[in-house]
Amino acid sequence: MEASDVLEAIGDLVAQIKVYSSKLPAVVHLSVMPGGLKPTPEAVEAYEKTVSRFRQQVGASAYRPLNDLFIESLEAFESGRVLKAVQPLLQSLDHLELMQREKTMTVTLAEEGRLKEYRRTLNRILPGNQPELEGAGRGL
Repeated sequence: MEASDVLEAIGDLVAQIKVYSSKLPAVVHLSVMPGGLKPTPEAVEAYEKTVSRFRQQVGASAYRPLNDLFIESLEAFESGRVLKAVQPLLQSLDHLELMQREKTMTVTLAEEGRLKEYRRTLNRILPGNQPELEGAGRGL
């Protein structure tokens, strides 16, 4: 398995989460929807296929530790917990960057750009990604 294959799988998962999160309202009151909003069965199936395809390809390679993170993300996605689906994917990006620093994985400049873009996309989904006041956190 090549780094590009891993990045393709992560990219597919990030895209699924991005599409799902874009359809969510800014605030969902639990009294109205106690179970939250779950993704469509088709979206869950697509997410599951990506995870399954990755698990079949990874074998005993250095990318094997990502299996558990992808499954954790899938389980959260299935239940409609988008924030809990994002965290394992961010951890998988951390793992890939560690592999890159340790020279157990080599990536091209384009692949490195993809890693950064996936991280930006996932971070934008998380709450608190935009300060409410312009200039917040800059001091006086």
